[in-house]
Amino acid sequence: MSLHLRDKWVWDSWPVIDDDGARHLFYLQASRSLGDPEARHMHPSIGHAISTDWRRWRVLPDALAPAPRNSWDDATTWTGSIIRGPSGMYHLFYTGSTYSENCRVQRIGRADSTDLIHWERFGNSPLVEADRRWYEKYTPGTGWHDEAWRDPWVFEDPAGNGWHMLITARANHGELFGRGVVGHAFSTDLENWEVREPLSTPSKFGQMEVTQSILLDGEPVLVFCCLPREFNTARHPLGQRGGMWIARGESLLGPWDIDGARRVDHPSLYAARVIEDIDGIARLLGFADHEAGAFRGEILDPVDILLEADADRVEA
Repeated sequence: MSLHLRDKWVWDSWPVIDDDGARHLFYLQASRSLGDPEARHMHPSIGHAISTDWRRWRVLPDALAPAPRNSWDDATTWTGSIIRGPSGMYHLFYTGSTYSENCRVQRIGRADSTDLIHWERFGNSPLVEADRRWYEKYTPGTGWHDEAWRDPWVFEDPAGNGWHMLITARANHGELFGRGVVGHAFSTDLENWEVREPLSTPSKFGQMEVTQSILLDGEPVLVFCCLPREFNTARHPLGQRGGMWIARGESLLGPWDIDGARRVDHPSLYAARVIEDIDGIARLLGFADHEAGAFRGEILDPVDILLEADADRVEA
């Protein structure tokens, strides 16, 4: 029942529901002919599938691929999110990088659609990039492999005063494997974005990928993912596994208890988003990473939100 493509690996994804109630999923994909699953990161395009139940999928035409050479996103089109703006148009905010910088610097741009099928880039430049006042900029030889500024999660301000973008980012201070923060940008029109200071402070994660701020059972939480090689092992229990994490917060804009974040109890789930399942229960929809030493690269059926340690269930 999972979304498994015979000729492609599938990984990070993001959902959107249209006016007819159809469930759309956009996801990163790359050809299995590359041989090495790690090579997929440098050969992505954005695929698209549709479902009535988050389980049985019909693949639609691809949504977006890297732009022609000498563009800011000529190398990669990575993880994003989709919202419907006041005009009725859908906006895909996504991560891009360029060959001219060896794909080391990440920026965020936008593509637009009226039907979720046909997409056109918004302008020829990125909309948002890291501001060195608060965020780490890429410097070769300093210990971190890239300039983290990706995975935009866009949502309307709870009070209706504009739009917020949460971003996978790193602070410009702190321990090397503890600089992961929730980057923040704000817009009144979805076109012009103001980069603001992070919504969290350095903690025990080198990066918090694919963030999502959402209410679960009326309580604001931050959902994100991180692998063991990317967090400060000295600040985690011995043998701590990586995967999906949930941190409780005070509002959709934080602050969150990042130090108290707990891992979702699942062997391979990664880069998942919380969705409302067809039975009304909140579950996580994401991909299967490594299991038994092998990369799976397929979208799993929705996963119950079960946390490690005391196995508390988080209900929506």
